[in-house]
Amino acid sequence: MNRHERLTALLDMVGEREKVDVEVSAGELGVSPATIRRDLDHLAGRNLVVRTRGGAVASNVAYDLPLRHKAARNAPEQQRISAAAARMVDPGMVVGLNGGTTSTEVGRALATRPDMGEPTGGPSLTVVTNALNIAHELAVRPNIKIVVTGGVARQQSFDLSGPLSHLFLDQISLDLVFLGVDAFDPVHGAQAHHEGDASTNRLMAARARQVVVLADSGKLGGHAFAKICATTDVDVLVTDGRADPERVHAFEEEGVRVVKA
Repeated sequence: MNRHERLTALLDMVGEREKVDVEVSAGELGVSPATIRRDLDHLAGRNLVVRTRGGAVASNVAYDLPLRHKAARNAPEQQRISAAAARMVDPGMVVGLNGGTTSTEVGRALATRPDMGEPTGGPSLTVVTNALNIAHELAVRPNIKIVVTGGVARQQSFDLSGPLSHLFLDQISLDLVFLGVDAFDPVHGAQAHHEGDASTNRLMAARARQVVVLADSGKLGGHAFAKICATTDVDVLVTDGRADPERVHAFEEEGVRVVKA
């Protein structure tokens, strides 16, 4: 991992977790604590984080760091994953999309499908999302009905979560849900860094007839703080062609159909 990749990873971690610890970050990124301190000092000098004793916290501009800095990382893989996911949707479906860069790309892929723009006398597709950025992008599409869950917006993302979103999700059913995740492991299931996101995503999955996890190969076998759902609750995994064959087999052993984009 070069310095640019390391700085991007640190920004992702700050944006997702709200704070990072030098020792923990050094262990996760496989470098020395001194290197992490220098990196955090560099980011603090650019007003991207605020240094604290032993680590750093998000700055006032950190709300969009995850999307701003992750959008360019693994972009070709994300586009292939999102295109493969969008092909799983039939006109007339009710589709759930959680927050994240890959889910955002799925929304864009659906919006540009020619069959979704054909006049039908009603919406060609209903999209239920807890991501304000996805709702904002798709709201201008006249044949796509956008339903926003409600809830409290997190400062570090565009996602809504909390009891208000749960009250809404309890009342609906989804044909399928696309879940962008921070980690997906055959044993430990789908996971997110933030417990609020995990809770909302868990309920979205429970309300769907089909659950599709979107995860590039770098997230497979990884671990994050909060569990979204068990591997056996997932119907399909859409990943990229670099996914380890043994890990793919482990998912298939748990009943997950794996699509390599």
